[in-house]
Amino acid sequence: MADSPLTRAVRRSVSLRWDGAVGALLVVVLLLSFGFVDGFGNGLNLSFLIGNTLPIALIALPMTMLVIAGEIDLSVASTAGLSGAVMGALWNAGLTIEVIIPLCLLLGVVCGLINGLLVTRLGLPSLAVTIGTLAAYRGIAQIVLGSDAVTDFPTPYLDFAAGRIGDTFVPYALLPFLVLLAVAVVTLHATPFGRSLFAIGASEEAARFAGMRVKRQKLVLFTLTGLMASLTGVFWALHYASARYDNATGLELSVVAAVLLGGIDFDGGKGTLGGAIAGVFLLGALQNVMSLLDVTAQSQIVVTGVLLVLSVLGPRVARRIATARAGRKAASAP
Repeated sequence: MADSPLTRAVRRSVSLRWDGAVGALLVVVLLLSFGFVDGFGNGLNLSFLIGNTLPIALIALPMTMLVIAGEIDLSVASTAGLSGAVMGALWNAGLTIEVIIPLCLLLGVVCGLINGLLVTRLGLPSLAVTIGTLAAYRGIAQIVLGSDAVTDFPTPYLDFAAGRIGDTFVPYALLPFLVLLAVAVVTLHATPFGRSLFAIGASEEAARFAGMRVKRQKLVLFTLTGLMASLTGVFWALHYASARYDNATGLELSVVAAVLLGGIDFDGGKGTLGGAIAGVFLLGALQNVMSLLDVTAQSQIVVTGVLLVLSVLGPRVARRIATARAGRKAASAP
């Protein structure tokens, strides 16, 4: 059932306020970290922070669009791991890196296409499908590379993935990400395709009656998500100078937590890329601070899980309060 005009107005209002709150919280966390956390403002640490956050940010771009359209892909980390494993295996087989990278990206397209076809053509729920392919893709990665770790990739590629621009803290890899971010923002917020994703997420049935090719657009989104996940796998292997089958394990939790923290509604239909990216870097900054404070990896996972719950619960509570207030105002109006 489609939302009423009042409900849609409340959702948009809460979304904008939540985006602003996440952005403000990111600024506060950064200011406090610069002032009170030893080593946070060091150029090398800031470079590490950005470099470690980029894998989450890369996948967050298509994941934001996918969740807005009412779907989700939990296999992204396994797709990234499979891409890295294939990259290592092909390098051991003697192929050049210039041939390997396009093949890995093509593999990601295939992985995303499989997810998309299962969801759009067979009508299976994306949550169940991608939990299954999460396990399947990771298992294939282990078969492909075993327990080996490939580390001898060409130095120029390793330097680009992990290096900084001159004496600054800005990683080289941030520049292509900013280009991808600009393309994603324009696509989502300034094109008919992007606007249709909001309509699909708000009411798939209404979008279909309006003439939108819902299945085709969702298939495109799943394919794009697979492509970006495989690109992340390539970047991960080069950034950390190690291609292993278990690369990016657990990354899907961070991606989903960051996207939802940024105000993207799990039910679909609302959110902004600006809010999602603010959520990504807020999560990255918190993880960096916890590492500097010697918080254990297990505790960091707990914090990420708590943020995931709060990011789902917070907007819903705020929306219910705002809806109740709007309803009372409408009832009391002459």
